[in-house]
Amino acid sequence: QLQLVESGGGLVQPGGSLILSCVASGSFFSINAMGWYRQAPGKQRELVATITSGGVTNYADSVKGRFTISRDNAKNTVYLEMNSLKPEDTAVYYCNADFKVRLGRPYVNYWGQGTQVTVSS
Repeated sequence: QLQLVESGGGLVQPGGSLILSCVASGSFFSINAMGWYRQAPGKQRELVATITSGGVTNYADSVKGRFTISRDNAKNTVYLEMNSLKPEDTAVYYCNADFKVRLGRPYVNYWGQGTQVTVSS
């Protein structure tokens, strides 16, 4: 069974930092793009950052220069380093990945269950 498990969320003061991790597990051939999305109360889920298997990154304008996405393909893990956090970064952060279960099969998209990040003094 394919699974994405996030960790690293918590409560942090404005201006602080957090690092989120997401580990992919299960039986699969490869992972293509991985990414982080977030959803604040009363708002739609939005893209934070994505990274391809080759390391090409994409960021939302609101986090450029403050957040860094990276991945360790050997560990099937994607990270999100968040610096200079603001109260408006408060949200549930979700990990997302495209799995290829078997060679020749299409990619299947999966979501993690989310980890809460709260930025408050």
